[in-house]
Amino acid sequence: MVPISVIIDPHSLLCSESLLPMGSSVYVKVVGFTDVERHALNTLFRLSSVRPTAYSLWTPDLQVAPHLALIDVDAYEAGLELASPSLNPRLKMICVGHDAPANAWRTFERPINWPEIVKAIDSLFAPSETKNEDGDYCDTVAGFKTPPGFKVTLLVDPSREDRMYLRARLALAGHAEVDDAQTGEQALALAKKRRYDLIVVGLDVPDMDGWELIRQLVNLEPAIGRIVVTTSDTGWHMRERAESAGVGGLLDKPYNPQQIVQMLQNI
Repeated sequence: MVPISVIIDPHSLLCSESLLPMGSSVYVKVVGFTDVERHALNTLFRLSSVRPTAYSLWTPDLQVAPHLALIDVDAYEAGLELASPSLNPRLKMICVGHDAPANAWRTFERPINWPEIVKAIDSLFAPSETKNEDGDYCDTVAGFKTPPGFKVTLLVDPSREDRMYLRARLALAGHAEVDDAQTGEQALALAKKRRYDLIVVGLDVPDMDGWELIRQLVNLEPAIGRIVVTTSDTGWHMRERAESAGVGGLLDKPYNPQQIVQMLQNI
């Protein structure tokens, strides 16, 4: 697994509570996490490149001491990291999962809200205020400044390959906050915990009728921004049923990248 930490003068060990100079890069030591979770984190870090303080993955070849660790305490690698005698006791740790160590600075549960984690990192390293393009000051510590078009999306499909493909297309469009579900039950549980701007649903979920899943999603409060159904059937009867069910659009299978772009532009 590849880790993360904070870029700092290699000849000095600044404490992690210090603010970095404007234009600095913060390298975070990341331990654990699934491929999907790392994909979301990497996307957020790429989006941060236009900010006064940018975040990047730390690797051992940087030859600088990490100043922040982001640890998935449910992962096997986390146990090794926390038990390592080389672990800096002054290192700030943000932990995700159950049974975080007592010295963790902040702890988050799953499903992971990545902007909230970035907001926590901001409180350590981002300058307290900076000018926006109009010359006015805005508070960067008070909250993660989501880029234009930033949306929260849920992908529902039994195919991991299809979910990963759509996740990659969403990331290219700047949609970093993406959850996914393999079953209808998982999708409903996630949708009851947070509001999604977009839910992309494959009707062939294994545990319930796809249209019944759509019905329950449409009836949730607060209302979902938009529901899109992925289907290989694009006939008039499918479009008619989708419209009557409250579906905001159909996404053809096999996927067409241009159609996905158009769908995102219409959210």
